[in-house]
Amino acid sequence: MRTKPERQANEGCKMTDNETAGAVRIRGIYTTALTQLCLQNGWSVVDASSPIKRRFDADFETTAHDITISTTDDRTGVGIDGTPAAVEAASDLISSVGIDTFVWEDPTPSGGIFDGQVTETLGSGAVVDLGKREGFLPFRVVEGRLEDGDMVRIQVREAAAPWVSDRPLLGTDLEVGGRLLTLRPGSGEQTVDSRDEAAARELLGMLELLEIKAPEGWRIRWQHAATEASMDDLQAALERAAERVDTLSAELGGEAKGGITAAGDSPGLLAARSASTWAWFGRSSRFELDAIRREVTTTMTGHHRIKAGSAEASAGVDFVEALCEPADEEFPFETVADVFGPTEGESVEIGHGKPAGHYISLGSGTVTDRDDESVRLRRTLSGGGSYDGLGVPREAGDTATTTFREGRWWYPTVYRDSDGSVKGTYVNICTPLECFPETVRYVDLHVDVLKHADGRIERVDDEELAAAVETGYISKRLAQKARSVASALENAL
Repeated sequence: MRTKPERQANEGCKMTDNETAGAVRIRGIYTTALTQLCLQNGWSVVDASSPIKRRFDADFETTAHDITISTTDDRTGVGIDGTPAAVEAASDLISSVGIDTFVWEDPTPSGGIFDGQVTETLGSGAVVDLGKREGFLPFRVVEGRLEDGDMVRIQVREAAAPWVSDRPLLGTDLEVGGRLLTLRPGSGEQTVDSRDEAAARELLGMLELLEIKAPEGWRIRWQHAATEASMDDLQAALERAAERVDTLSAELGGEAKGGITAAGDSPGLLAARSASTWAWFGRSSRFELDAIRREVTTTMTGHHRIKAGSAEASAGVDFVEALCEPADEEFPFETVADVFGPTEGESVEIGHGKPAGHYISLGSGTVTDRDDESVRLRRTLSGGGSYDGLGVPREAGDTATTTFREGRWWYPTVYRDSDGSVKGTYVNICTPLECFPETVRYVDLHVDVLKHADGRIERVDDEELAAAVETGYISKRLAQKARSVASALENAL
């Protein structure tokens, strides 16, 4: 995943060129803050949820939108999907939220059509090389048998954030659609994807009366939003989808209906009518979002930080804010940890995010101590190899003790042998730490400071930090902060 250098170079400035703004649909735990941010910057927010309608003194239409902004399943950030120009403008805006907001372009956007090559077959599907990323093709949507090396023509059904373990979900029958409907190859009656059976029956009756039909060779699956739209809007949405079918047919050199064949001999993108990006919010950015949300409604200190931790914590925040006006105070880490975790004796993962977008688990440790500011983890290590940077052997029975202080820009890991003698200390410099119930999360900023067993201090990986700035993965502002922290640690150690 590559972040545009100009995007990360915004350095906290909001977009003011309203000519690039469009219509946006927003969902998830960041909705109120992002709605306020978008409205302030000339965007039209549409299809608003009931809570948003209550909080804002504004008219929200139920019309087509240029992009959708949705909170990721792990609540770490948001996905942005829609027309390329609008996605780029929204990504620029969201990247300005805070110093530790990262935005990555997705080379496998939702709806993109690819020639792919099967690289591995698993129990339930195949791993497919798409050129710049892998996807997952379930066997249940495949006719026939797939073998390693087979070429397939597929479409991305669901995009996936670069930091999650899931690959983008793929399908073989090409689909064209939007907010109101999806066109799928084949024949059959029109259907409605809605739990409101009465509204679905009424819609189908009106469509039959007005003779609104699918293009030849395609069938329509209407979305729930279609039950609330006008007939003119439905007809316009169907015409747009039909035009996209014709466009895809021309771009693919034939019928745009997919299948287990591929015209090309190598993996790559064939057609994409939309773009996708992913935004990761760090701790500082969550508090910036708190401030934006506070302009609209009651918002406790750490609102988004707590909600990002778990669904149970999210419900607790809503309860507190509904009962009273929270005091403007420091983030109550001890109280949050007492209620939701982590607590002593529990296992917590170290989630090591990388500026390029991917995520590495450094393993899990047991919580040995926890106070009102920090969590201490202890890991017992296996033998083999040596400790990165320290250059000393890693032996069976060694232990690693890591102290994470909520909100700090660095954390130390002390390595000891089985007798308790210190083998060295590695201080990792990163975005402000978040100690969630099951995971400590941050993004690594490359540069680190080491303290060897003999007391010698060493600073490493400045070159990697400089390279990350050059490629646009890390902003100049964030890199300056990382170097400042490294210098302070060198002096302190």
